[in-house]
Amino acid sequence: MKRHLAPPATEAVLATSNLVKRFGDLTAVDDVSFHIRPGETYGLLGPNGAGKTTIISVVAGLIPADSGSVEVTGMRMEPSSIAAKRHIGLVPQELAIYPDLTAKENLDFFGRLQGLRRKDLAARVEAVLQLLGLTERARESTKKYSGGMKRRLNIGIGLLHRPELLILDEPTVGVDPQSRNLILEAVAKLSAEGTAVLYTTHYMEEAERLCDRIAILDQGRIQAEGTRDELITLTGGVDRINLLGTGQTSAAAQALTTLPGVQRVSDSGGSGLILTVTDGAGLLAEIVTRAGAAGMTVTSVEVTRPDLESVFLHLTGKALRD
Repeated sequence: MKRHLAPPATEAVLATSNLVKRFGDLTAVDDVSFHIRPGETYGLLGPNGAGKTTIISVVAGLIPADSGSVEVTGMRMEPSSIAAKRHIGLVPQELAIYPDLTAKENLDFFGRLQGLRRKDLAARVEAVLQLLGLTERARESTKKYSGGMKRRLNIGIGLLHRPELLILDEPTVGVDPQSRNLILEAVAKLSAEGTAVLYTTHYMEEAERLCDRIAILDQGRIQAEGTRDELITLTGGVDRINLLGTGQTSAAAQALTTLPGVQRVSDSGGSGLILTVTDGAGLLAEIVTRAGAAGMTVTSVEVTRPDLESVFLHLTGKALRD
C-alpha cells in the first residue's frame, strides 16, 4: 500500500456532504459524505451493487442528487455545472474510444474537445502515451488493442487536460496483469504529483496498494472510513497464529496463555493450537520457544494478519465479493 501522506490544503479538491440518490424504492446512495485533498487517493471499496458507480455519477455531475451537495475545487457540482466539470477527469467503466482510430488520433480528438491546442496538445499526448505504456503502439488502430490496452487509453483520455480530480470507476476490471500493473503505477505517480484521485474498486489489494484513505461501502452507505491501519483496528487489530505440531499441546496451551500479548489459545482439532495475539511477528519466536519448553514439537507456523477483507466481513457480516 502507498504510504505517502497528502500535502496539507486549506480546501479539499472534492467535498461531498450527505449525498442521497434514489431510484424508485431503491436508495442507491444513503447519506454519504467524504472529502479528498490534493495528492490524496481516496478509495471507495465495496462489492458490485454497493453504490460506487452511482456516487461517481453524482460527483461527476452526470446525474443530480436527491439531496446533499458536491463541491469540486470549491465550486458547486450539478449536471449544469460546466466550470466545475473542467476540473475533473472522468474514466468510466465503459470504454469511450473510437476503434478505427489509432491511440494518438483518439487522444488528439479528445484533447481538442477538451480545449487543448497545438504544442500543448502534442506534448500532452506524448506524455500520456508514455505514462500508460502505449508509445510503441500509438499509431496502431485501437481495434487491434487488447482489453487492457483499451482501458489504459481510456484513462489517458481523462488525463489530457491535467484534471485536479481524477475519477476512476473500477479501472482494472477484466484487464491483463501487465495492464493492471501499469494502471496502478500510473495512478500512484499521478497522486504523488498532486492529483486528487477518487478510485472505486472491489479488489482489496488495489485499495491497500493505492489508497491513502478508504471508505468501506455497502448498500449505499459508508460503513467505516480511514487509513488501512485505522480500519484494521475495527477488527481489534489482532493476528492469528496457527501452531501445528504434536506432543504436549495442552501443556503448551497453558504456558502460552500467560504470555503477554496472547489474547486467546484454542485447540485446532488435534493437530495443534490456534492463537489470537497482538503483534504476531514480534511474539512468534517466544511462542515457539515456550511451546517447545512445554513439550510440544512444532512442525509448522502460519501467521495471518487482518486485512480489509476482514474489516468488511466484520462490518457487514459478508465477504467483499458477495
